[in-house]
Amino acid sequence: MEELKLVALDHDDIEVVSAHVQDALVRAAEIRWQPREHRFVMALNRFDWMNAVDGKDGVGGKSPDYRRCRTALRFERVNACKCRGLDPSKKDAVLNLLAVEFTPEGDGPAGTITLTFSGGGVIRLDVECLEAELVDLGEVYAAALCPDHFAADTGTA
Repeated sequence: MEELKLVALDHDDIEVVSAHVQDALVRAAEIRWQPREHRFVMALNRFDWMNAVDGKDGVGGKSPDYRRCRTALRFERVNACKCRGLDPSKKDAVLNLLAVEFTPEGDGPAGTITLTFSGGGVIRLDVECLEAELVDLGEVYAAALCPDHFAADTGTA
């Protein structure tokens, strides 16, 4: 698995980051808002969509190769952090990150970053400008399942 290191400074960049973190698993205890540093950081287990094999039986009769990688997602120049539908007291809760979006405020660089989780949870970051970094930390492990948004019971992989 090739290690990722991405920087997002505009709308197109954050769409790429969002695609890479879709279906990442995040423990609530590994989400950190650092108001003095104007920073928001979270560690996540990113599903490797780039190398996931299509089909239930894999290619050539082999088992599908599903993997996750330990990854950090960091946002700088964060002025405020708000959450809805998430219980910060449940530190062992595992959240499924679905998307990361940036909405600019008027014509300036300021705006809102929205992190959307399955089950309706949302974290909203008010930022001076979009400045994000996604970095793989190197630890890769096999995932039992490929996330399936159309299954009745999505479970966790």
